[in-house]
Amino acid sequence: MSGYEHEPDRVWDEYEWERFLQQQDHKTEKYMELLEKYLDHPQRDQIIAREMGWTQLLNGDTWSDEVDALLAEESSSDENEASVAENNAHAADGFEDHALYRAAFALTVWIDQLFDEKAALQNEPAAVKLATHSALASAKLAAAISDDDVDEIGMTIAYLKRALKAITVSMEAGAQLLSLGLITQQQHQVLQQRLFEVRDGIITLMGQYRGEWLRRFGSL
Repeated sequence: MSGYEHEPDRVWDEYEWERFLQQQDHKTEKYMELLEKYLDHPQRDQIIAREMGWTQLLNGDTWSDEVDALLAEESSSDENEASVAENNAHAADGFEDHALYRAAFALTVWIDQLFDEKAALQNEPAAVKLATHSALASAKLAAAISDDDVDEIGMTIAYLKRALKAITVSMEAGAQLLSLGLITQQQHQVLQQRLFEVRDGIITLMGQYRGEWLRRFGSL
């Protein structure tokens, strides 16, 4: 599994998918950091190619092809997430009708309303973390729930684990806002209730998918 290229004839488990998704995250983050750092450098492309290990570009190959390939990998692993913003505006069928996704989306709406009521939160790091990671959890859930490929249970579980991590970070951010006195005890209680609803739903769904994996393949 060199380079974590997906082998079409072999089913990956959740751990292999998680390593693959992490690898894509790291590669994309590194590229964006380098691009920002060397944006105005006259040898920007050569420096980035060297740092990314794209040695073929140093020999005159096409830069755009390698960048397109990198972004295509990210798009492939997160293709369902990319369309979440559009789908949010069109509650039709599919993952939008799933009770867990609706709970996660309702959480993001509630947080947006909280920001509208308390304008000072918009520039508070803990509040930004809360909003960002709750939205991230919603996107990861959409990616997990909308996957129609029943043979990729491992990928679904990996996305659910990422959603759970995002919810955990949101809980920490909410507690920090309470400790700073930026939200009331009542607001924090409502926030915790919504976060726990999503968290417990994710854990339950992960258990169901893991049970299905064990039924099919016998071990995790």
